[in-house]
Amino acid sequence: MSNPNVETVTSSTDRVKVGLAIAAFVAGLVGFYALSSSPTIARVGVVIVGLVVALVIAYFSEPGRRVIAFAQDSYQETRKVVWPNRKETIQTTGAVFAFVVIMAVFLWLTDKSIEWVLYDLLLGWK
Repeated sequence: MSNPNVETVTSSTDRVKVGLAIAAFVAGLVGFYALSSSPTIARVGVVIVGLVVALVIAYFSEPGRRVIAFAQDSYQETRKVVWPNRKETIQTTGAVFAFVVIMAVFLWLTDKSIEWVLYDLLLGWK
């Protein structure tokens, strides 16, 4: 027999932890802008510290662990992707440019044809 109060305590504890994690990250961002006269390395350091503290706090909550596990799984999936080599990338880019040029010419011809039919034939404007 489960106790419904235990579930609510865990859920509200997790909410507090997630809220603290968000607050830590926001504090890092606020620190970045508050230190506008400081060197860039210090400003970036504040953001990184805020992010690390937020991740550590989030790791101890169930939703945070799920998000971190999802991020790890996503990273593993991107490592499985077979990325195109330079030749394939250039060929694909060339095909896209050729298609764009063909579509531009087609749309220009369509536009001029409609303009000719409407203005020259139907309305008699020249």
